[in-house]
Amino acid sequence: MSISRHVVKRVLAVEQAEGVGARVRRSIGSMALKNLSPFLMLDDFTVSEGGFPDHPHRGQATVTYMTRGSSRHEDSAGHRGEIVTGGVQWMCAGRGIIHAEMPVRGPGIPDPQGLQLWIDLPKEHKMMEPTYQELGPSEIPSAFPEGPEGPIEIKVISGKSHGVDSPVRPQGGCWYFHIKFRKVGSMFQDIPVGWTAFIYTMKGNLIVNAGSSSLKEEPFHTLVLSSGQNETGVALQAIEDETEAVLIAGEPLDQTVFQYGPFVMTTKEEIQKTLIDYQMGRNGFEKAHTWQSEIGN
Repeated sequence: MSISRHVVKRVLAVEQAEGVGARVRRSIGSMALKNLSPFLMLDDFTVSEGGFPDHPHRGQATVTYMTRGSSRHEDSAGHRGEIVTGGVQWMCAGRGIIHAEMPVRGPGIPDPQGLQLWIDLPKEHKMMEPTYQELGPSEIPSAFPEGPEGPIEIKVISGKSHGVDSPVRPQGGCWYFHIKFRKVGSMFQDIPVGWTAFIYTMKGNLIVNAGSSSLKEEPFHTLVLSSGQNETGVALQAIEDETEAVLIAGEPLDQTVFQYGPFVMTTKEEIQKTLIDYQMGRNGFEKAHTWQSEIGN
């Protein structure tokens, strides 16, 4: 029997300046929503100029999903590429990486827009070698709960939905879906019991668990879902055509979070060691003071 979760907290993602020439709507990671393990941050970003020049990471995964335009990336390990509209990059920073993320610009090219999610790594994976998983838009499979001609398409960025599995294999459990209602309609998405789950509304209007609520959920809100032991997933109803949202769920981690900017560890001592590693250029940061990206400089 399918029993739906319900909304237990709503956070409006207020637009603010970030980086060089970027505007972000941050919900997770803001003062209003700090602790949502395993999730550390969710930014809905638009880059009108500049971008995100060279900066380090340790201890987390960053997931960049482009909803409009394209973004180039380059890192200190020699990896470079471009994330186009509808594509995703799942980067596990592990023990350390330095990278740059810069928009692609030109005549007729729209300002890049997308979502960036930071996910805490299980402590046993925090010092692993950095890894990348990248999928172009044609490589992200879609599920159609009512068939390809039906009103709903679910882009399965990670996890599984209605019999469709993503090829992405995260460190730690994480499901990530971009749900598009071309027309009004309703659906139920299974979510593993006990996992943390939230919805970020992007366009149109949704009702979550219409059986017990008639509240219309408007764009740019993060909706934290309940996690009852008998709740098997979430029921969504679009009451407006062209409604879009992402639904993300992850296995909560039984560990503390010590974060200093782009460094995320489990103790104060590990953060202090990370800062020394970065200053000394060692343990994953060997190129911290010698490498410069081409795209960010």
